[in-house]
Amino acid sequence: MHKKTIAELDRGLRQGDYSSVELTQHYLERIERHNPRLNAYITIDADRTLAAAERADSLRRLGQAGPLTGIPIAHKDIFCTKGLKTSCGSRMLDAFIAPYNATVVERLDAAGVVMLGKTNMDEFAMGSSNETSWYGPVRNPWDETRVPGGSSGGSAAAVAARLCAAATGTDTGGSIRQPAALCGLTGLKPTYGRVSRWGMIAFASSLDQAGPMTHTAEDAALLLQAMAGFDPKDSTSAQEPVPDYLTGIGQDLKGLRIGLPQEYFGAGLDAGVAASIEAALAEYRRLGAEFRDISLPNSPLSVPTYYVVAPAECSSNLARFDGVRYGHRCHEPRDLTDLYTRSRAEGFGAEVKRRIMIGTYVLSAGYYDAYYLKAQKLRHLISDDFRRAFAEVDLILGPTSPTTAFPLGAKADDPVAMYLNDIYTIATNLAGLPGLSLPAAPAAGLPVGLQLIGDYFQEARLLNVAHKLQEATDWHLASPPHFD
Repeated sequence: MHKKTIAELDRGLRQGDYSSVELTQHYLERIERHNPRLNAYITIDADRTLAAAERADSLRRLGQAGPLTGIPIAHKDIFCTKGLKTSCGSRMLDAFIAPYNATVVERLDAAGVVMLGKTNMDEFAMGSSNETSWYGPVRNPWDETRVPGGSSGGSAAAVAARLCAAATGTDTGGSIRQPAALCGLTGLKPTYGRVSRWGMIAFASSLDQAGPMTHTAEDAALLLQAMAGFDPKDSTSAQEPVPDYLTGIGQDLKGLRIGLPQEYFGAGLDAGVAASIEAALAEYRRLGAEFRDISLPNSPLSVPTYYVVAPAECSSNLARFDGVRYGHRCHEPRDLTDLYTRSRAEGFGAEVKRRIMIGTYVLSAGYYDAYYLKAQKLRHLISDDFRRAFAEVDLILGPTSPTTAFPLGAKADDPVAMYLNDIYTIATNLAGLPGLSLPAAPAAGLPVGLQLIGDYFQEARLLNVAHKLQEATDWHLASPPHFD
C-alpha cells in the first residue's frame, strides 16, 4: 500500500480494497520500524491518528468522502496542532502544546486527511541540512550517511521512505524544494500569499510559505487544492481565486516557452546534476516545449540579500521567546535580565543565535541604511529580473540544488558553504514567486531535483509541466532501496 500515490490510495479506499484504519495502521507500523534510523518524526500519537482514520471511514460509509479522506499524511512541526506538541525543532518549544490548529492543518483536516504525526526540521526552519534540530539530525533514506536537505528534511525523509503518503513543508529560501530535490520528491512552494501562514510559526514573515511534499505533481495538486485560498486571519493572504488544479493537468506542452537562466548553469553546478538536467530538457523538447536563453543578472546577489532580510525578520519574530509567556524558561532566574538571558541562551541553538545576532545588527540604527535598506533595494531588482523574463517566457527551468545530498557534518562548520546550497532557490522567495522541484534522472545513485519557476499564481501551469514529464519518465517512481 505504501508504494501507491495519493490518487491510487483514494481509488483503493473507494473500491473497498482496504479501510483508512488499515492503511493508517500500515503506515504506523512502518514508522515504528524505520523512524529510529531516520529520525524523521518528532511526535507520534497513534491513538489520535487511528481515531481520525475511523472518522474518515465513517465519512466514506456515509458517501461524504473527498479525494483526501482517510489519506495518512504528516505535518512539519512548524504548524500548530491543537493538543499536540509543536516544537519547531527547538528546545525553546519542546514543551509547547498548541491551543489551536494552523489554517493549513484545519483545511487539510476538513478535507479528511489523517495526521500521522509531526516531522523533524531544522530549528525554527533555519538550515539547509536538517542538522540544527534540537532532536538530532534527520538522515536521507537514499543514503543514511547523507543529509535529507532542510529545513523540511523530516517531511522529505518521511515521504521518500514511504512513512506517510505526503507531508506539508514550509519554504523560506528553498526549504521545500531543496529537500525534495535531495530526496527525490515533488515539492511545491506556492506564490507568497496563496496559502495561509496563520498558525505557522514565523521565521521570516515576508518569505515564509507553506506547500505540499509528495511523490507526484498530481498528488501535489490534490493537497494544494485543500490548502490554498484566502484566510481573513492572515493579513498577507491573497484574495485571489483558487483554480481547480487537477483540470489543468495533462495539457499539451507544444509551444510552451521555457527560459534557461545562464546564471543557473555556470560554475558551481555539479557535472552529474547538469547531465540530469540536460536529460530532462531533452524530454521537454520531445514533448514540444521551446527553450530560450535568458538572464537573471541579479540572481547571484540573492544569497547575500536573503541573509540580510531573513535574519532581520527572524530577529524580530523570535523576540517573543523570552521565558515569560511560553517556551523554555530557565531554572530559578535571579532577576528579569537573567530570566531573559538564560532562557534564550538555553532555548536556542547555535544557528538560530547566529541569525538573531545578524538580524539585530543589520536593523540597528547605525547599520540599517547600509545593510537592510540596501538589501530591500536589491530584492526589488531581483523581482524586476523575473518580471522582464516572464515577458518573454512562460516559465523558467534550472537545477534545484547545485549538488546531490552531501554527507552529514560536511558543511556544519562552514555556514557560508551551507547557505550557498540554496543559491538557485532563494530568488523565488525574495520575489514571492511559485517554484516547484521534481525528480530528474539520478546522478551516481542519488536523487537530482529539476526546478520550475512560474509567474505569480501560476501554480497550475507548474503542476501541469511537472506532470507531463512524470508521464513521460519514471524518475519520480524510484524508491530508496532499503525502504521497500
